[in-house]
Amino acid sequence: MPDETGRSGRAPRRPDGSGGSGGAGWLSGIRFSGFSLIMMGVLVLAVVVLAPTIAAFAQQRQQIAELRAAVSAQEEEVQRLRDERERWNDDTFIVTQARERLYYVMPGEVSYLVIDDRTAAAKTDTTAGVSAEVTESKGDWMQTLLDSVLTAGLAPDAAPAVDPASTTPPAAPAAEENR
Repeated sequence: MPDETGRSGRAPRRPDGSGGSGGAGWLSGIRFSGFSLIMMGVLVLAVVVLAPTIAAFAQQRQQIAELRAAVSAQEEEVQRLRDERERWNDDTFIVTQARERLYYVMPGEVSYLVIDDRTAAAKTDTTAGVSAEVTESKGDWMQTLLDSVLTAGLAPDAAPAVDPASTTPPAAPAAEENR
């Protein structure tokens, strides 16, 4: 009811939305009926009962996803092994593997094995990077070619190349020893 000044008997509202009366504020305006209390009880009971079930469901879904990923990885491994088995049925692949892994050669071929005798530090020393830019040398290529030919021509005579198929083994000295 308004008093003689025209105001109601209530305290003015605060900017925070709460009424002027102490700490009860908005909670004092809520009235609980029996139905609302029963519904809140059912809601709490549902949360208590369903929370572990939902957690178990989520965990099982995660396990299913992990197992599907494992099955997929295993299927890829099986396919890779099938492909490798098919490659081993090819004679050309077998010959290639024998040459590369076991250093086998075909009859009549000569195999050369290059051994890298550098130290481990020399092998790993790759400080000089490869440049992407094209470099141009200012030298006279004709003069360089001529110098190379003259140097090769004036080199001491190398032993002539011997063809192993054309040479015959020396005669056995056993006949001369018997005399």
